[in-house]
Amino acid sequence: MNGSIVAPEADILPLRRADGSARYSYAGYSVLAAVNGPVDVQRRDELPEEAAIDVIVRPAAGVGGVRERHFESILEKTLRHIILVSAHPRTQIQITLQVTHTPENESSSGRLFQAASNLPVLPALLQASVLALLSASLPLTMMLTSTTVAIGIDNSLIHDPTLKQLQTATSVHVFAFSSRGDLVLVESEGKFSFHAWEEAANEAMHRCRGNENKEDNVGDINMDTEDHTNLENFLKSIVEQKVRKDQAWKESIKREQRA
Repeated sequence: MNGSIVAPEADILPLRRADGSARYSYAGYSVLAAVNGPVDVQRRDELPEEAAIDVIVRPAAGVGGVRERHFESILEKTLRHIILVSAHPRTQIQITLQVTHTPENESSSGRLFQAASNLPVLPALLQASVLALLSASLPLTMMLTSTTVAIGIDNSLIHDPTLKQLQTATSVHVFAFSSRGDLVLVESEGKFSFHAWEEAANEAMHRCRGNENKEDNVGDINMDTEDHTNLENFLKSIVEQKVRKDQAWKESIKREQRA
């Protein structure tokens, strides 16, 4: 397994005027997400038994194009699997994703590398969306974690590939797993064998979920570990910190009212 394990960074509620928001940085990509909803929806977009999902992706520079529309379609279909859309019929949940930093903005030895694949930003878009949905207190059926694995010309697995590694990789794969262990999303580019794909999927599963024996009966993950190379544990630790901070604030308000 080549490539270093990059520790992600996240911040919940960086935006105060949105119902929910999050900033997520991973593998050189940073994404700022804002969630509003449930809000009223135009009649032509109204769904009688569930909420409509509207995703907008904005690039780090310039205006959105075909790539962003493709990402929006992927995200809408994927997030519908984890949002309890039946809880808010005839409404809309709006998710706006702003890419704030990409590795394309960095040079190496004076040479500017261009991304050989559009896929590596997808995990950051997904994780920022999930954290923003959680911060908005929208009901989710499960958690979601995602990562990128590339396959080199020697069939080696490259986790979180750099731009230079993407130039020589024979294929790039993005996987997303639910907290129940289901493969929710897979996007692949390049030439690869089924055996190589299986190895990449297993490596991605380990990165996203860690050891399967940490799962309890309802699909929740034990948060008594500090292993942040497990993305599920990392996301849950971020949410847990936010809950503790909010609880401490509420307790301080109660003490002031009793004084």
